[in-house]
Amino acid sequence: MVTLQDIKQNEAIRVLIRAGNRYLDAMGYTEHGPRHVSYVSKTASGILKALGYSPREVELAAIAGWVHDVGNSVNRHDHGPLGAVLLLPILKETGMEMADIMEIVTAVGNHEEQSGFISSAVSAALALGDKSDAHKTRVRDGKPDVTDIHDRVNFSIQENHVTVDRVNRVIRHELTMDESSSVMEYLQIYMSRIVMCEKAADFLHCSFDLVINGQSINNRPRAEETERA
Repeated sequence: MVTLQDIKQNEAIRVLIRAGNRYLDAMGYTEHGPRHVSYVSKTASGILKALGYSPREVELAAIAGWVHDVGNSVNRHDHGPLGAVLLLPILKETGMEMADIMEIVTAVGNHEEQSGFISSAVSAALALGDKSDAHKTRVRDGKPDVTDIHDRVNFSIQENHVTVDRVNRVIRHELTMDESSSVMEYLQIYMSRIVMCEKAADFLHCSFDLVINGQSINNRPRAEETERA
């Protein structure tokens, strides 16, 4: 079985991650390199593990999290599908089973909120991991551009935690923001991502609870609970 450690040591994937992060740096985007992919990998796999999914699904979520942004090495636009196409031959060369490859490729190809569709547990976990990454350490060199709303919002976030309540089927994303930005600004740039997180949590038969500075922001029940009501 090909593992996350095998993927981390793959030189082609390393080069693609570095190239994508360098490209987004030139565009003025927040960090999309080792720190980001490590967070997404750990969060995505942690969610599935906490919900009792199989060890292989947990490992595939970790791998998908690590490789999900390689498409940025080509273009920011449609970087999900681009990354999926790039990954297919690379993952085949590692000896990974085709069924596992397609789990990862489908998840990566659908992790953008503009066009992505949640169709598997790995895909759902990847979306939750990616869209929940907001923190001051994403601001490059620790020096925010105060004219950039993305820098302001990320730099204001002092704490970021994703927790899973398996019994009550709740995935909770908790943020602590200081006064250098606001909840309103966070919602301006993250609204579509929050909606994707709700859909991803629902696929996992959970509700998604966004909490900022101790206040629940969305408090939305799962679709199946709404149907029962």
